[in-house]
Amino acid sequence: MTIQDKMLVIGAGPVGLATAKALAENNIPYDQVDADDDVGGNWYHGVYRTAHIISSRDTTQFADYPMPAHYPDFPSRQQMLDYLRDYADHFNLRGGIQFNRKVIYARPVENNLWEVTFEGGESELYKGVLACNGHHWDRRWPDTPGEFAGEYIHSKDYKETDQLKDKRILVIGGGNSACDVVAEAARVGASADMSLRSGVWFFPKTLMGKPLVEFLKPWMPIWMQRVLLKGVLRLIVGDYRRYGLPLPDHKIWERHPTISSEVLHYIKHGDITPRPGIARFDGSFVEFTDGSRSEYDMVIAATGFHVSYPFLPKGMVPVKGLVPQVYGDCMVPEYRHLYLVGWSQPRYGFGPLVTPFSDLLAKLIKLQDELDYPLGHVIRSSGQKIPDTHLVDPGKALQMLKKMPKRLWLLKLAAKRIKEPPIHNEPLDLPKEGIQGNEPLNVY
Repeated sequence: MTIQDKMLVIGAGPVGLATAKALAENNIPYDQVDADDDVGGNWYHGVYRTAHIISSRDTTQFADYPMPAHYPDFPSRQQMLDYLRDYADHFNLRGGIQFNRKVIYARPVENNLWEVTFEGGESELYKGVLACNGHHWDRRWPDTPGEFAGEYIHSKDYKETDQLKDKRILVIGGGNSACDVVAEAARVGASADMSLRSGVWFFPKTLMGKPLVEFLKPWMPIWMQRVLLKGVLRLIVGDYRRYGLPLPDHKIWERHPTISSEVLHYIKHGDITPRPGIARFDGSFVEFTDGSRSEYDMVIAATGFHVSYPFLPKGMVPVKGLVPQVYGDCMVPEYRHLYLVGWSQPRYGFGPLVTPFSDLLAKLIKLQDELDYPLGHVIRSSGQKIPDTHLVDPGKALQMLKKMPKRLWLLKLAAKRIKEPPIHNEPLDLPKEGIQGNEPLNVY
């Protein structure tokens, strides 16, 4: 077997590990690389030391490898990292991973192969590429007029509470990272403010001593989940305006949920001050949209991340907002054996979905070898649409994942109905400006 018979898995985070396991179990040859020196992805290098998961242990663990029974409902960063390391060791994945190996560029070449260039200039040919590079690394910054004279960082760059100690802190955003950081600032900072342009649905982490997300059963339709959650919020939280917060301007689940039991607590204790959106920076001062001004030592932009594939040729994977324009959740219609894995986000824990999706992906790779057309093209021809959101309903997704392995024959039938000549990958030249100038790739 030559390397040209192998798939390349980029990244050894939770999704990359599950993908590699599925390939091995389906006897699909592969290499796996990661830019870091250990497994774990974002849990290894990317989150602050005091982070805990926001879903729950039972909705985050892999379907085929439960977390230890002694883990709490909301495991810590270290516990998550230990769990992922144990997963890699249990399924003998570690020996197949090349650490400290960073992908710089991947392009289609002749014979439907992919040329992958690594940092240092070395290139290898692969049958295909599975991009499991995560979506928590390409920082998204707010477009704010003016300049801030203090320390201005992204939440990705927050690691330790010492960064906040005795400082006047402003956190921009209302997502889960924003809530964690502003709560830390409330404990150790001189002051802690939180700027929100619009309202957010704040969910408590627990209800009746049980993680809230575990009350949401896979069989529940979205309308029923919304009724349940609104009832819970009405009893436990009440009107957000009583906390000085704007009302949400969207329905529950139209955006990623914010699950925090601390922010509202600290607001009521006077340790967190809600602020409206930012109008401009002015030296050490921040002016808000209501005309008020405050002085800060540090501003932290907890404003999320872009979905990016900088190691692929420009335009190969169009991304609108947070949604890659793909079919079958991971394939572009023009190229075979390119799979973008793990860009979507379940409304709560990823664990139950990752294992069955990885198993389905392995079957799709084998199916692709039998077809004259890229699978993305076949799926598009059969009428499936591009996703319109990055959020995934776990219940619906699980139902689909159970049915799809038995329906792959429908894709074969759809391919036979296509009348155009066979479609092969179009070889692409290296960019004229070269690839060494690309921004270093965070492959996890």
